[in-house]
Amino acid sequence: MFSKETYVNRRTELKKLVKSGVIILFGNNESPANFPANGYYPFRQDSSFLYYFGLQRDGLVGVIDIDNDTETLVGDDIDIDDIVWYGSVNSVSNMAESCGVKNSAPMKQLQVICNNALRDKRQVHFLPPYRHDTMIQIFDLLGIHPNQQREQASLELINAVVKQRSTKSQLEIEEIERACAVGYKMHTTAMRLTKPGVTEKFVGGQVDGIANSYGSMTSFPTIFTQHGEIMHGNPSMAVLESGRLALCDCGAETMEHYCSDNTRTFPVNGKFTQRQLEIYSIVVDCHDLALSLAKPGVKYFDVHLGVCRLMTDRLKELGLMKGDTEAAVRAGAHAMFLPHGLGHMMGMDVHDMEGLGQIHVGFDEETRPNLEQFGTNCLRMGRKLEEGFVITDEPGIYFIPALIDEWRAKGLHTDFINYEKLETYKDFGGIRIEDDLLITKDGCRFLGEERIPYHPKDVEEFMSKN
Repeated sequence: MFSKETYVNRRTELKKLVKSGVIILFGNNESPANFPANGYYPFRQDSSFLYYFGLQRDGLVGVIDIDNDTETLVGDDIDIDDIVWYGSVNSVSNMAESCGVKNSAPMKQLQVICNNALRDKRQVHFLPPYRHDTMIQIFDLLGIHPNQQREQASLELINAVVKQRSTKSQLEIEEIERACAVGYKMHTTAMRLTKPGVTEKFVGGQVDGIANSYGSMTSFPTIFTQHGEIMHGNPSMAVLESGRLALCDCGAETMEHYCSDNTRTFPVNGKFTQRQLEIYSIVVDCHDLALSLAKPGVKYFDVHLGVCRLMTDRLKELGLMKGDTEAAVRAGAHAMFLPHGLGHMMGMDVHDMEGLGQIHVGFDEETRPNLEQFGTNCLRMGRKLEEGFVITDEPGIYFIPALIDEWRAKGLHTDFINYEKLETYKDFGGIRIEDDLLITKDGCRFLGEERIPYHPKDVEEFMSKN
């Protein structure tokens, strides 16, 4: 946990932003893997509950009564059977005291709190639930059916949480830096182990072990694959082959559950072919362009479009695209090669606060999502950047055979895509390079003291020496 004052101050600010009513922040319960007593390990607390209360035990709910200026930690103390198997833990009242909450109550009291609020016609604020046990609990407490809960979640509370969690404090930045330090170990381990004859599963498992050894867990399921054209290609039992590229997208969570998220793509045999180098160099330049453009006051949507224009220009030089660059990007033809957005918010969630609704997290009044255009509809982050934001910079170029076939059959973007040349790249795979950026007063900087190699010569040199 951070200091008690950190959580007191966060809740005080939350009350000012929401203004009135009763806020209920649900912590997570244990999640069984395959039978009730066999839970997924380690336990992962809900991020917003963790942000305001800092407590990592399951079965807790935080209640903030704004109008009466009272706070209550709700939960049941564990019994002797649990103590026998898992050891003693602090009482709920002791946990409440540790985060500056004066009151505690057993779980059955939560129904009384909700009944009283509803009787007095006071608004009960809750965030969009994502676990079904929480949905059932909300149904029991408030009578709102699970299929209506996301739309009835409190917009005032969502906006307040997004406002607070978007701008990272120095304490949070330091935690993310710790996660990036573990991420460096994860990625360099993958680069050292990658060689012909080793399985994807072996490398992916070793990478996960680094996260478990130095932190809490991986920040998301590790992606390690020779099929880089698959966005979320989890490790398989496929054997790594000389001449192919391996894509590793992974990150760590610290014990305080702050995340890192990096991607590297490197040759299995340690040496890029000329064709691989041509595409890889484009992605490097797109990655570095974003680093030079991102700063306070700039829309990340505009940074994304700048990357798309550069990528299109460079693909035209290789004969894979053609025509007017501006027209191609405006039409969305570039999404053949980059079907996702440039990046996303990052913090306590690797896709920070995504469960609250991406339109609230990644966009603002001035910048709204384009849900109609392929590729652009996957943009998670388009809003104007502010000092203290932590975002990812992750351009890529992918050659997806099924997408090539579909667009060609439909005759899409024939003015901008050279399908004859593109056919010869169906066996290429994909490349992505990703780093975590902190928006500073005048620009941005990498997070993580040690830089995971990504320039071509640095990648080849690291793999040859390790």
